[in-house]
Amino acid sequence: EAEVTQTPGHLVQGKGLEVKMYCVPKKGHIYVFWYQQILTKEFKFLISFQNDKVLDDKEMPKRFSAECPSNSPCSLKIQSTEPQDSALYFCASSDCTVRNTG
Repeated sequence: EAEVTQTPGHLVQGKGLEVKMYCVPKKGHIYVFWYQQILTKEFKFLISFQNDKVLDDKEMPKRFSAECPSNSPCSLKIQSTEPQDSALYFCASSDCTVRNTG
């Protein structure tokens, strides 16, 4: 069974440029989450969707945007990259909304 697919798998980009990442959720999952992990620190929650509707984006920086259109890959965009944006970005999908806020 297919799992979450993220593209590109690896991206190097300069400061002040636009970056866009894509995520295809697991088939049948209606919830999508994006997380950022800087170095070996904990995951930072960025945004969650239920189908194409945003559930929570309060912790996402203003220069970030995301969408999850029906029948298309979800995307996360950084409008103008900053050095602190250098990180691993993870997409996850689920059929329930449980997430650890601790």
